[in-house]
Amino acid sequence: MRFALVNPFWNFEGSIYFGCREPHLPLEYGYSKALLERAGHEVEIIDGQLGGLSHRAVIDRVAAWKPDVTVVTTAPSYLFWRCAPPELRVPQQVCLDVRPFTKQLIVVGPHASTTPRATLKKTGADVVVLGECEEILPLLAADLTTAPSVAYFEGDKYVARGPNRAADMKQLPALHWPDESITRHKHHHHRFEAEPQGPGAEMEASRGCPYHCTFCAKDNFRNSYRKRPVSTVLEEVDGFLRQGVEYIYFIDEIFLPDGAVLAGLGERTLKMGIQTRIDLWNEDAIRALARAGCVSIEAGVESITEEGRAFLDKKCKMTTDELTDRLLFAKQHIPFVQANLLAMTEDDTEAVEAWRQKLEVHGVWANKPVPLFPYPGSPDYTRRWGPADDFAWERAHEAYLHGFDSFSDIQEQRPQPLVELELSSNAR
Repeated sequence: MRFALVNPFWNFEGSIYFGCREPHLPLEYGYSKALLERAGHEVEIIDGQLGGLSHRAVIDRVAAWKPDVTVVTTAPSYLFWRCAPPELRVPQQVCLDVRPFTKQLIVVGPHASTTPRATLKKTGADVVVLGECEEILPLLAADLTTAPSVAYFEGDKYVARGPNRAADMKQLPALHWPDESITRHKHHHHRFEAEPQGPGAEMEASRGCPYHCTFCAKDNFRNSYRKRPVSTVLEEVDGFLRQGVEYIYFIDEIFLPDGAVLAGLGERTLKMGIQTRIDLWNEDAIRALARAGCVSIEAGVESITEEGRAFLDKKCKMTTDELTDRLLFAKQHIPFVQANLLAMTEDDTEAVEAWRQKLEVHGVWANKPVPLFPYPGSPDYTRRWGPADDFAWERAHEAYLHGFDSFSDIQEQRPQPLVELELSSNAR
């Protein structure tokens, strides 16, 4: 069978989306392509973002490929499944326009995983994948009626076969990207200490997180913590280095200290960025991270009070003073260190600003607290409204718009209601 794996040309106008707008490697499609080809299928990744393709050009590429199956994602690369655009406007339009050129239409992503029935109705897809898609797509190609972790309509009957998939990261191969994709990848995600001199790339050393913070949309995908084999990680790194990649961003939900990984990276010449929790790194581990080539740390602190962090269920054992000291120590070894903050009623505005200024004096950047979107599939959403239903995204979006007067610097300051952003949901 012929598969088209489509990452749309994304448009964020009017959206509250606060992820990065630059192109990133679609890791979920890279793994999927490798597993599908291993099963004997022909696969083409058609990436509107990284390929610089307009919406029309994406559709034309699909039409020219003449796929049996077209897969469309609801988030701009796996890096942003955790904070996808709430609206389905872009995937809806792609699904509508590719329908004449494909026999089967499959939708993957956070919306499919969290609100599958609504996603089927809104996109008109034949099938949605529940959870991580890489291992499910080859099973779907073999037999829809027995494939696990999928949902679809059989006439008017809604069929859902769980549980949501958590990929076996030990079985996913090292990814090898075409030279053309790497050459086009100019962006160095979350790098600020120097201007790029060569291509950037993204990869993961692990997936999932052992913590269950209330704000994290992880319950229906990327939940359990799974490490990739060290040999696989280093094989992928070596491939990037041979292609001239200067900087690698590890998209891991939480990049944890791993002596073998850090030692292997330290034997290579590269620059890297990570996101993590600074309370999980002691001074020796931070030194090892620096030797591994780390030039950027995005550290989730979220709240400057122990009460705020407890409300978020962070299970943080450090005091704020201890966190501050650890951030300052990291800055002595890593060129760029950021402390992420969320807008918390438990935190006094003046105290937050004073803490930010204290860090800034020592070269550590802490963002102005970001309004928290209650993503369906997060404990925060469930705590407010219970399990996600077909109107979960609309409910969360409306609460978000009514809860804040201003948003982060990278968001639209006049976002539109979700129902205005999406096409008619009467596809089915």
